Amino acid sequence: MSKKAKQESAEAAMNPEIEENELVSEVQEETENVASTYTAGAEELEQLKNQAEENYQRYLRTQADFDNFRRRARQEKEELAKYASQKLVENLVPIIDNFDRAIQSSKETQDFEGLAKGIDMVFRQFEGVLQSEGVKSIESVGQPFNPEFHQAIMQVESDEHEEGIVVEELQKGYMLNDRVIRPAMVKVSM
Repeated sequence: MSKKAKQESAEAAMNPEIEENELVSEVQEETENVASTYTAGAEELEQLKNQAEENYQRYLRTQADFDNFRRRARQEKEELAKYASQKLVENLVPIIDNFDRAIQSSKETQDFEGLAKGIDMVFRQFEGVLQSEGVKSIESVGQPFNPEFHQAIMQVESDEHEEGIVVEELQKGYMLNDRVIRPAMVKVSM
């Protein structure tokens, strides 16, 4: 019961002129106010429950979409890694065919000079494919020793070169674009 209703109730008890009907109607009015407040609160609670359920469903869908995205990305990455060298292999297959032809031809004709020319041509073709893929050899002889590109096998005394200059290349080094695949094995002057 509200403060106002209590006060009126106390006045009615002291003042017999206020009718009982007025008191009853005031109590009923107060009861209706409390009931309408409760109903409004229940409706708001129901709306909030619905909104929470909708947000939860949206969260579940988003989580499922993200899981699917991760799975697809992983599969694409695996497939890319599996077939990453396909272009290179497609370019190397004709070279293998040419090597096979050169070997078969030399077996039949015993023309070793022709075989040497054929192998030289296939070698040039092979170098061309590697260059088209971004592979290049490291120029070493006459260059200053650089541990990023060269692997020193030994040092030799040289009157022709200053100290720290590559004098001889024992094994070629190669780079793929800007990354060293294999450093050149060299002799360095001291």
